[in-house]
Amino acid sequence: MALTSSIPEALRWLCQATSDLQAAHNDIWRCCPNWVLFKVHQALEKALVAAVLCHGEAFEGLGGLMDLAQWLEAKEPELRGLVRDMQWLCNQGMDGKATQYPNYHPFPMTPSEAFPSVDEEEVLKQAQKVLGTLKDHVGRK
Repeated sequence: MALTSSIPEALRWLCQATSDLQAAHNDIWRCCPNWVLFKVHQALEKALVAAVLCHGEAFEGLGGLMDLAQWLEAKEPELRGLVRDMQWLCNQGMDGKATQYPNYHPFPMTPSEAFPSVDEEEVLKQAQKVLGTLKDHVGRK
């Protein structure tokens, strides 16, 4: 489904991104780091889409999070460092699939067991930084 590029639509996506990140905060230290990582993924995916929607170009999907971040960083010099920040989060386990589906892990491991050493506070701090950067970007449009 193609989305309409507009500031009001971008703000709608940012609103949901903020809600998703709050949901991740609610899960911190509850023995489910996979859910924290998944909700961070969902929040930042929506925030990246919001930033893309500000460009007035037809949006039909650019691929994954890293594709969105790379596209934005190339278009907007003020977003320099976005790809680096997103890559750090991905390296911590932020993913829309591996956090949810057992087939992304060796048998008999499940996603709920796969991320025992993730620093949830640091992940949330970095995610909040990225969300803030993208909110500021949308606010300047």
